[in-house]
Amino acid sequence: MNVSSDGTEIFYEVRGQGVPLILLHPFPLNHQFWQGCIPLLEHRYRLIIPDLRGHGDSSPGEGPATMEKHTRDLLQLCNEVGVGKATFAGVSIGGYILFEFWRQARERVAALVLANTRATPETPEGRAHHQKSIDAVQQRGPAQFIDEMIPRLLARTTLETRQDLVAGARQMMSRMSVQGIVANQQGMMQRPDSIPTLKTISVPVLLIGGEEDTATPLAEAALMKQHIPNARLEVVPRAGHYAAFEQPEYVGRLLRSFVDGLSL
Repeated sequence: MNVSSDGTEIFYEVRGQGVPLILLHPFPLNHQFWQGCIPLLEHRYRLIIPDLRGHGDSSPGEGPATMEKHTRDLLQLCNEVGVGKATFAGVSIGGYILFEFWRQARERVAALVLANTRATPETPEGRAHHQKSIDAVQQRGPAQFIDEMIPRLLARTTLETRQDLVAGARQMMSRMSVQGIVANQQGMMQRPDSIPTLKTISVPVLLIGGEEDTATPLAEAALMKQHIPNARLEVVPRAGHYAAFEQPEYVGRLLRSFVDGLSL
C-alpha cells in the first residue's frame, strides 16, 4: 500500500491485529529489515511497517530527506491507517525521526523504542564523511558505498557466521537509488541535537543497543538512559548496528515484553 506525502509516495505494510506498533527501519535498508521479528509480534499487535522516504519502494522526493520531512510522512501514514496513538520503534535514522516526531506530535506517542541510535548531533567529522559518501555515490554509483557500509554496520559475529544475513542486508541496500542515498545522507547531515529533547520524554522508553555495534557505540545508549526519565536499556548479544535484523528472536521478545507491559 502507498500513501502520498509531501511530494513523495510512502510504501507501507500492515500486519496483524491489536494495539498499534509502528516500526521504522535503519538507513539504507527497508521494511524487510523487520521480517525476522514479525512472527513474534503480528499475532499480538497491529504492525505498521513503512519504507522510509527514499528507501525500498518509497520515492525520495525533492531535496534533502530531513527529519522534518520524515516526520510529516509518519504523521500522514498514521492518519492514513487511522492510528491516533501508537508505540513507535525506530532504528538508527528511525530513532532520529522519532526525536523529531516527539517534538512535533508527542500526543501521538504511547511509548518509544530507540534502537542503535543516538541523540547527539551530527559532528563536523560526520558531516564530512556523509559528503564524501555523497560525492562518491554520485560519481561511481552505489556499489562501492554498499561494500563499505556492510562491515561497519553488521557485527563481526554476523560477518563471520551468517552469510545469509550479510546477503540479505546487501540485497536491501541494493534497492536504494543514488537519489535516495544522497537525499537521506543530506538529511542526516542536518539532524539537530536531541539531547535537550530527552528530558522531555514522559512516556515509557526501551533503549536497545548492539553488543558489537561500532557505528553507534553503547555509550550513546547509556547517555540517553542518563537523560530520559525511567528509560530501560537492553544490550543485544552478538549484534551490531542492525540488532533487530541480526538477532530478530531476541529483539522480538524484547519488543513483546515491553509492549505487553504498557497500560494501553
